[in-house]
Formats: sequence, C-alpha cells, structure tokens
Amino acid sequence: MINPGHFDLQSLRVFLHVALTGSLTRAADKSHMTLSALSKRIAELERTADCSLFIRHPRGLELTPAGTELVQHARAVLDSVNRMADAMGDFAIGVRGHVRIWANTSAVTQFLPRDLAAFVREEPLIRLSLEEKVSAESIAAVAAGEADLGIFADNVPAPSLEKYLYRRDHLMVVVPADHPLAALTEISFSETLEYDLVGLNTGSSLLQRVTDAAASLDKALRLRIQVSSFDGICRMIEAGLGVGVLPDGAVRPEHTGLHAIRLTDAWARRSLWLGVRARASLAPEALKLLDHLRHGG
Repeated sequence: MINPGHFDLQSLRVFLHVALTGSLTRAADKSHMTLSALSKRIAELERTADCSLFIRHPRGLELTPAGTELVQHARAVLDSVNRMADAMGDFAIGVRGHVRIWANTSAVTQFLPRDLAAFVREEPLIRLSLEEKVSAESIAAVAAGEADLGIFADNVPAPSLEKYLYRRDHLMVVVPADHPLAALTEISFSETLEYDLVGLNTGSSLLQRVTDAAASLDKALRLRIQVSSFDGICRMIEAGLGVGVLPDGAVRPEHTGLHAIRLTDAWARRSLWLGVRARASLAPEALKLLDHLRHGG
C-alpha cells in the first residue's frame, strides 16, 4: 500500500515539468535545479509510486500509463494547493471571505457587471470569483458545492436548489439593418423560421428555448452557425450570416449595424433565477451577495 504522505509537492511540480518537456535537461532549466538533483527527485518519486513513470529513449522521455495518470492527479493537487495559497493570502491582507458565482451568459452580459461592481463598492474586503457557464452547469456546480451561488434561466430544472428571482428580460430577434424584417418593431417567432439562425453553442438554455419553440410549431431551426457568446452572435449577424434571438440587453450601442425586433411569443418573456444549496447554510459573505442580488443590486 502506497503511503500518500510520501508524495511531496516539489517532486510533483518537477514531475510535471519533465512530463511537459519530455526532457530532464529542459525540465531542470525550468525548475532552476541541477540535472542531478532533478533526476534524483524523479527516481525518488518512482520509488514512492512503486512503478516507472517514464520510458527512457535516447532522444527524450515518454510517459508510461502510470505517468499519464499521475499527470492528471498532480495537476489537480497543485491547482488545489495554489487556490488554497491564494485564499490564505487574501485573509493575510484583510479579505473577509470568498464567494464563487457561476452564471449563464444572459446574466453575465446584461446585469452582473453593474450589480457586482456595486457590491464590491459596498464590501471591498469580500473577494468574488465569477465563471460564465451554461445554466445547467451553474446549477450542477452549486449542487456539488463547487459554487456558492448560481444564476440560470427559468427553463432549466433545478430541483435540488433553493431559488430566488434575480431579473427578468425579454427576447428579441436581431437582424442586420438592411434585412427584410428590419422595418418591424414586433414579430412572432414563426415569421423568422425561413431565415438562417446564428445561435449559441449546444447546451445553452437560450438555444434550447428557441429549439423547443420551433418544435412546438412543427418546424426545424435553420441553425447555420453556433458561437459561444452574445457578441459573437452579433458579429455574425452584422456580417449577414443569419438572424439571432437574444435578450433585449445584449444588443449594445456599438452594434450599429443591427436592428432588434421584439418577440411577441409568451415564451420570450424570461426569468433568471438565483440558486443556492440552502440559504441557512451560506457563509455570511455569500449571504450578503445573495441578498444584494435579490434586491436588484
């Protein structure tokens, strides 16, 4: 039985340098070690693991299956240690806690910049980290404890979370300024289905909403291009590659070549939800942020 306590962090760092470079000499330079000292580290690590981590070739090193497996674990361990050091460093300089937020693109694009900026002005000693994810990923991260708070669309189930209303928005059809639909101010979704669509990547709640709407009309989307951001959608539409469906706050003044048309369908009115595992178990700093966002920032 291998004793986990026999693995040390410096040896794991050195091992990763060797794995990435495929060379003891280059890894020694990167690690600021002598070649002999680094070779000794690798030999000791192989003794600790009780298996070979590299196949030695005349022109370099190749990972064994055990070495490939150790790369994944070493990265995870060192990443966790680095995050721990960052967190402790925050406390050392007076930071009073860390809140992790995962949010969908609609929230990140439309509402969170202003809301989080206002929160930081009120609570400068609370550190925030924000990750932009699709709604389902945000929900799963909160449920698993990877995030303290998630923001997601109302068409994605979140049975394991406590939910609070964050914001509402309205979906628009966005077209180039010279498009045949550009003279309209309102439109039903069925009237757009003859045109190519620029959409978000698979997995987004907005794409699922549009796909479900088309299916309810017994029609298929003419999905031409998929991108990962609202800005990407706008740029593709400006280039004449199709039309798009976006929330009203996603079309910005700099998108001068676009025209937004209000969708009249009931499903175009959306709610964005805040989700937590349990309000009662939130750390004080996370609870402060939850209440700040619930009350409109």
